[in-house]
Amino acid sequence: MDVGPQTTDHRPLVTAGAFRPSSVVCRLWSSAQRPLLIAALLLLAACARGDDTWPQIESSGVLRVGVDPTFPPFAAAEGPEAWGLDIDLARALAAKLGLEARFTYFGYDGLYDALATKQVDALASALVIMPERTQDVAYTDGYYDAGQVLIVPQGAPVAGMSDVGNGRLAVELGALGHVEAQAWQRRLPALSVATYSSVDEALAAVATGAADAALIDSVSGRLYLRDHPDAALTRVAAPMTSEPYAIAVRIGDRTLHRQLNEALRALAESGELDAIVSRWLGP
Repeated sequence: MDVGPQTTDHRPLVTAGAFRPSSVVCRLWSSAQRPLLIAALLLLAACARGDDTWPQIESSGVLRVGVDPTFPPFAAAEGPEAWGLDIDLARALAAKLGLEARFTYFGYDGLYDALATKQVDALASALVIMPERTQDVAYTDGYYDAGQVLIVPQGAPVAGMSDVGNGRLAVELGALGHVEAQAWQRRLPALSVATYSSVDEALAAVATGAADAALIDSVSGRLYLRDHPDAALTRVAAPMTSEPYAIAVRIGDRTLHRQLNEALRALAESGELDAIVSRWLGP
């Protein structure tokens, strides 16, 4: 039997076309009153997009979290065991909410579909905030900024790109850092940009003095510094670009969204968030 269009949770979709008042009732609505009817129908349609599922989550004692386990050090898995920054973060957030985090694995392309079809309650998988998804998805505050950072020799008097001045900047060919470096080059004509085939090669150029600084994504930069303590390099604190990672929930889950943001702030204020990040990415 054809039940007509439905929402993602299989309830009938309320639309203006589905409302069929009688002709008598229609005649009672003046032109001034019709906008009220339209507004009411739009509100009903918006409400049909999703329910706040916090009562069910709280009563179950479980926060179901979707992850892509192929992006270490944020998430990796072997059989039922998962580990990584996002795994530790999800467990810490769930604990703050009095819940147990349980993980379900998906390929990256399947994460948002899993959320929409209520296979999981939240996604914690190094997700960049995507404005085009915000009609259906609510993102928490960012928990890690994966934007571009400057890596320089220890002790170098560099606080930003302007301090590199007429120096030599190393970048990975074709990466976002390369694009950003070209934009800076238009503002700082004396800046020389040197391209390398990998992050490691770009950073090695700084370590050997072949370049004065490197512009690299924060994750790769921190991992290199962690794994090469003898390179005598350091990360400039202020990022050159911002690309925050956030937790994603369904747009209708307003209570869960608020609770996760409050838990994130508590983790940040206590220092636990920094400890989780440093455990997996280095200081």
